[in-house]
Amino acid sequence: MVPKSEQQVYVARIEHALTAAANVAKTFVAGTFHVQDNGGRHVITEVDRRISDVLRGSLPKPEEGWLSEEDVDDKSRLGRNIVWVVDPLDGTREFVDGLPEWCISVGLVVEGKAIAGGICNPATGEVFLGAMDCGVTYNGKPAQTTARRDLNGALVLASRQECKRGEWKLFESGPFTVRPMGSVAYKLALVSAGLADATWTLSPKHEWDVAAGVALVKAAGGEIGTIKNAKLEFNQPAPLLPGLIASGKSLWEEIGHQLAATDSTILEK
Repeated sequence: MVPKSEQQVYVARIEHALTAAANVAKTFVAGTFHVQDNGGRHVITEVDRRISDVLRGSLPKPEEGWLSEEDVDDKSRLGRNIVWVVDPLDGTREFVDGLPEWCISVGLVVEGKAIAGGICNPATGEVFLGAMDCGVTYNGKPAQTTARRDLNGALVLASRQECKRGEWKLFESGPFTVRPMGSVAYKLALVSAGLADATWTLSPKHEWDVAAGVALVKAAGGEIGTIKNAKLEFNQPAPLLPGLIASGKSLWEEIGHQLAATDSTILEK
């Protein structure tokens, strides 16, 4: 276990790094930077690289590991107990298209568990910070997951791409509102702050996509787990996780029934 006092120090380090990274992101305006499109949804911009460099210069100490979407994974992290798991720009396609559904995501993993995280959306001015024993703040004020007790009237955030592919047609008859969005990290942050009731993704995600969001949802008193009964562990040799489900505690059981009815299974927490 990491003492609360140490968790607070980590959160402060995350906040400092996110502030510096957000300042870099704000200097770029859609249409004014180079875009490398590798096909499909995989878009790389010079913004990703600049933000990654700022985060790497701010966060890891020599004894701490590093895993970032923008850096070659040299596997040295596997021998470290403390690892920073970072997505410099989650929702690059949305960023390029000028949609305010992208974010900078910083997660801290200790012995395979995501214990602290910070997510910043510079386009909306939102900052989510938290750690396991410290709770979560949203723009500096305490926040927590929703207290809603059933899915009737709930707001569920969905992957825009999954909706485009028709994968969410399974849930069209559900009693809840589905809102398609970009950036899975941003969706998890919104759930952690009680700004949405739940989110789930049916497709695999890399550790850097979700590490910060997992830490935030847990710190905010919510529940989060995987589909297909996979273990929710980080700093793995192959940093890919199956789909995730996140919600307030009171919705967890009902969501499990909802997904079971559509042949999806939770639930390793």
